[in-house]
Amino acid sequence: MSADVNNLTVNYEEDGTLVVKELDREILSKGAWTTILYRYKDLDRATGEYGPDKYTIRRYQKQKGQYLPKSKFNISSKAQAQKIVDTLSRWMAEK
Repeated sequence: MSADVNNLTVNYEEDGTLVVKELDREILSKGAWTTILYRYKDLDRATGEYGPDKYTIRRYQKQKGQYLPKSKFNISSKAQAQKIVDTLSRWMAEK
């Protein structure tokens, strides 16, 4: 892991091939517990092309100077992501 929140990533390589490619991220909170929203793509090994955008929320806890992954929530589709956005927007408008 990393001691710097800015170096945390969902990029993942296997045998020199980038199979999970991070496209963007937003740090939602920093501190002893850090939450990051990532946008990424998975490599389709059959075609060699990256698939559609995906999203994940990751929580990290800083222990002994290092951020360690503690939990994650993968948003399964663009439709689910839109539903989350719509619901949060509605809830925020109610205030």
